[in-house]
Amino acid sequence: MPLLSELAADWADPDLVPRPVLSIGAVVESPSQRHEMDFHSHRKGELLLLMRGVLTCEVAGGFWLVPPQGAIWIPGGVAHKVTGAGEMEGYVVFIEPEAASNLPSTCCAVSTTPLLRELVIRSSTLPTLYAEEGMEARLTTLLVDELAVAPTGHLHLPMPVDARLRKIVEMIIDDPADRGTTQSWAQRAGLSERTMARLLAKETGMSFGRWRQQLHLMLAVKWLGIGSSVQQVADRLGYESSGSFVTMFRKAMGTTPGRYVAE
Repeated sequence: MPLLSELAADWADPDLVPRPVLSIGAVVESPSQRHEMDFHSHRKGELLLLMRGVLTCEVAGGFWLVPPQGAIWIPGGVAHKVTGAGEMEGYVVFIEPEAASNLPSTCCAVSTTPLLRELVIRSSTLPTLYAEEGMEARLTTLLVDELAVAPTGHLHLPMPVDARLRKIVEMIIDDPADRGTTQSWAQRAGLSERTMARLLAKETGMSFGRWRQQLHLMLAVKWLGIGSSVQQVADRLGYESSGSFVTMFRKAMGTTPGRYVAE
């Protein structure tokens, strides 16, 4: 993952850096290239903060999207897969388990505050082995404190583990404009409609319609974040008009797509 490319060569493994907080920043300038780090884990917890571009993160049972100005918290020891595309600017913060005791124990999206973003940016300029006392140490402590009170975000999609449901997931992601009914999707996976509904509710806590809408919302944020127009996103998601897409987006996010991107 290119976000780790600025870590000093002597400290290729962030778990070995003897500091409670380690912040690293990087700019990736490759518009047509896909960046991916397959499933892996760290002893330290990890905060991924994105300033420009879009990232997705998958853990067992969950899928998150990180939009510009957003972040995701991944506790230590949690296996995760991170994927990005195109130009990106972001930061990764590794936090020792002892220092992260007040942070969430499960993976979650983070709605970053201006202060949190500035603390991450500022801490990324510190030496890898910054002084363990004084201003630099207080800065990293404040970063963790601010992260602990940051609100959680909405761009999370529960992922089923049943192989038949995963087949449906993959087909919808490949063609999100397909407006098939619950019955038609169940048939494609060799399930009855009732069995599909029961399994999906058990594994995700959602109905099929609610789950698909959440996926559409995440794809919309991803495409808007890389410059697609509202009309282009509405078309790719199979909406009859941009107005109906805007209505869905506003109900879910509390604002219009245009305003969301501007903010």
